[in-house]
Amino acid sequence: MKFADPKNDIAFKKIFGDELHKEVLISFLNAVLDFSENSLIVAVELVNPYQVPKIEGLKETILDIKATNQKGENFIVEMQNDDQGNFAKRSLYYTSKAYVDQIDKGEDYHQLQKVYFIGILDFTIFEKNENHISRHLILNQETQQQDIADFEFTFVELPKFKKKLPELTTLFDKWIYFIKNASNLDMIPEELIETPEIKQAFSSAEIYHWNKKEMQVYDYMSLRRGAELDALRTAAAKGMRKGIEQGMERGIEQGIEQGIQQGIEQDKKEMILKSHQEGVGEALIARITGVDLETVQKIIRSY
Repeated sequence: MKFADPKNDIAFKKIFGDELHKEVLISFLNAVLDFSENSLIVAVELVNPYQVPKIEGLKETILDIKATNQKGENFIVEMQNDDQGNFAKRSLYYTSKAYVDQIDKGEDYHQLQKVYFIGILDFTIFEKNENHISRHLILNQETQQQDIADFEFTFVELPKFKKKLPELTTLFDKWIYFIKNASNLDMIPEELIETPEIKQAFSSAEIYHWNKKEMQVYDYMSLRRGAELDALRTAAAKGMRKGIEQGMERGIEQGIEQGIQQGIEQDKKEMILKSHQEGVGEALIARITGVDLETVQKIIRSY
């Protein structure tokens, strides 16, 4: 069997946004939000069910997942592969917009229901936090009580999740392992197949069941992401080559070292600025170029 990569936007939406298999999303939400028995989600209504987007309209296509539960609470789930440098602000924007859109101007505010934002990130956003999951609430600074409870944010940073199959102890562990590793598996592991909802998620991810249009969009999005990463790597390699050539022309050891360093620095500056202009996130630029994030930010601000 060959499974699609759940981190691919279209695959993520197909797996968790299917009207015919809402139990998958329900299980995922309960696991990620760690709901207790009294607050378990038992039903959801998908606000934007899965449908295959047109490739030329991808920029306008909503590929996150929006749902409401039996209490009328709202859930936004987004799979984000690349750090564009503003994801925290985007999550605040999406959450606040979902909140105010619940009522029209002049309606009673008591009708407003809680909004949960869940971001599954294939990059690191909170460098100082070693945990792969973090929950963010609005707390009273003096009492540490959640007096304003209508907004909650949960972020899962996949690079920080290191658990192997024998180490999976919770349903949350199993779901995150599925998202991170499904595309590298040839069969459903015993540790995961015992959970019906995860078994269904694997079935949705089995690409042999996908139609031609779905595969075209899936491949397009995979290639687009690969091209963006390759462009950064190529630019980095070009900078190193230029530095070596400059150093060799000087013909002395010191000149070689200086030429290498100067060439690398200049080309990396150009690459950083060009990548930033094209919308690549600062954290991703830092990771690919090997330049620390603070220096990347200084270079961008100086121009």
